[in-house]
Amino acid sequence: MITSGDELGKAGLYLDQDYGSSGAVWPIYLGAILTGLIALLGVLVSLVSLIDPLGPITLYVGLPFIDVTIGTDFLSALFLLITGVVAGCVGLFSVGYFKAHRPSSLVPLSIPLFTLSMVGVIVSQDVFSFLWMWELMALISIGSILADYRHRTEVREAAIFYSIMTHMGFLAILIALITLASETGVSSFHQIEVLTSGLSSGEKTFIFLLSLGGFGSKAGLVPLHAWLPKAHPEAPSPVSALLSAAMVNLGIYGILRFDIQTLGLGPIWWGVLLLGLGAVSALTGVLQASVSSSLKRLLAYSTTENMGIISMALGLGMIMERARASQVALIAFTAAIVHLCNHSTFKSLGFLAAGSVQSATGTTNLDSLGGLSKKMKTTTFGFAIASLGASGLPLGAGFVSEWLLLQALIHVPLESGGIMVVIVPLTMAALALTTGIGILAMVKAFGFSFLARARSTGASRARTSAVSMRVAMLALSLVAIVLALAPGTLSVVVDKVLGEIAPTANVSFMPHLSGMISFPGIRGTISPWVIAFGLVVASAVAGTVNLIGRKKRPIPVSVPVWACGIDALTPAMQYSATSFAEPLQRVFDDVLKPDQRLQVDHYTESEYLIQRVAYNARQQDSIERVLYAPIMQGINTLSTLMRRAHSGNLHLYLAYGIFGLVLFWILVK
Repeated sequence: MITSGDELGKAGLYLDQDYGSSGAVWPIYLGAILTGLIALLGVLVSLVSLIDPLGPITLYVGLPFIDVTIGTDFLSALFLLITGVVAGCVGLFSVGYFKAHRPSSLVPLSIPLFTLSMVGVIVSQDVFSFLWMWELMALISIGSILADYRHRTEVREAAIFYSIMTHMGFLAILIALITLASETGVSSFHQIEVLTSGLSSGEKTFIFLLSLGGFGSKAGLVPLHAWLPKAHPEAPSPVSALLSAAMVNLGIYGILRFDIQTLGLGPIWWGVLLLGLGAVSALTGVLQASVSSSLKRLLAYSTTENMGIISMALGLGMIMERARASQVALIAFTAAIVHLCNHSTFKSLGFLAAGSVQSATGTTNLDSLGGLSKKMKTTTFGFAIASLGASGLPLGAGFVSEWLLLQALIHVPLESGGIMVVIVPLTMAALALTTGIGILAMVKAFGFSFLARARSTGASRARTSAVSMRVAMLALSLVAIVLALAPGTLSVVVDKVLGEIAPTANVSFMPHLSGMISFPGIRGTISPWVIAFGLVVASAVAGTVNLIGRKKRPIPVSVPVWACGIDALTPAMQYSATSFAEPLQRVFDDVLKPDQRLQVDHYTESEYLIQRVAYNARQQDSIERVLYAPIMQGINTLSTLMRRAHSGNLHLYLAYGIFGLVLFWILVK
């Protein structure tokens, strides 16, 4: 018997516990309606802004630094569109999800507030408005994660960890943007963009590094990714979908807005740094996803992987812009934008499907699932579409964008510089390895969730999801299929955004009526329609051959199989998710460093007869163990000392005051 210690011991705890039927239903419907209205408004404003951006509007509050300036441009229109589509489907999904679990009234109402805060970040047009909205978004997201803190102690730990990480990132963003505003003397984004040419290279580098750290933390780039696998498994599934498919996008939005558009072209090493962080993030995320036995944890690490791919494309675009290879830079930036849209679609679909599985079975542990394809057809279809997109295979939503990144790497001009001779093959290798391991991770996620035999009572008793949940998954599946087969539907949005972040580019993302994707002067072309047609023809030929062969075969006779004396196969005889990933874990053992335990129990009658073999593998993020564990331990130690210092003794407090005055006097003197 092979089991996993990843989350197997808590398999039953992965259900967002049933809160009882006494909870009111009206907050669920109100939250869904408000979320839908905010999402619809965001999509409408986005579509209008793609035609004619809305000018800045200042809302005067009357207090210093509180006035809010909002408006849109093509970049903000893109992120509004993504956020609106994801939030609309999440709002619909949340009706059935929360009706099944009946949380407190604040949980369903946090969804529209969270969505509104993200919209506020996107439409902010000055530094102070942006910072206010960013902090509001952080606070609401923390509250959303804490939805189930009374029922699982892990939720509180995840929320504390996420709170520390997000506020460290906010501090870096705060310093960077305040420095940017103070050095230019203005706070409007458009005015700052005009005046950044007067900043010294040292000032630009200081702002770039701080903002990259802050926004990279929100995007989940390594080594600032540790909050993702902690927060996502503990948050309600609708919140997880918003976190991973909408909020992390705002980290990329910050990098595009400030590090690329506002600061402009920096030295080449800026792009190299972003590309390197992206490559490490992609590889780290996909490795951790491939060995994780929790479905939601696997999807969380997949988010780090895909944010890494987007960062690789942005970094390459920055390098090529600096090297005056505008055409290659255009392809790289196009890959980043298209993958951003694709990832938001298939990742939100994946988390909603995981929530559906969680509701039906009581667990997201892959070692305890199986056999769901016959009982949850809509969920199976949705997760299959999400898995295909996340794997980067043809006809998946992520395929074209990764192909575009590969084309950009192939067409890097040799005269770009000696450093590109090293960077290009390493990046290609990282992209190929990420894609290969990503396929394995998604095969594991889909296969062990929906195929084979049920491995637990919860999986064997699974039931179909509520209508609202199924409709939401079908809607996102349709969007993912459209993006996979007709990526040219994004061409208008992509071209307008490219005009803002890469104004030197003079070619565009060009789809043909045949579905062919190409760029002028680039020999590589691709058509998802041709691939789909070829797949249909191949399937038809294979089916015909199989049908003809079946007619020629003799009629089979059912006979019992001896099978070592066992009449029927049991779930214990099939692979588990842990055993499936064990060979890969061995290959990368020095990187992953899993905590493995093997227990062999013998019969009391004879030590030569084995009764039970249990393999337990607990996978902890190496970066979290090496970097964050000592920091968290230090914070806990400091908190303990602070609690001891606050003993309630008045004389002790007077002594603190006297000591502070003496120290202040010494420093002043």
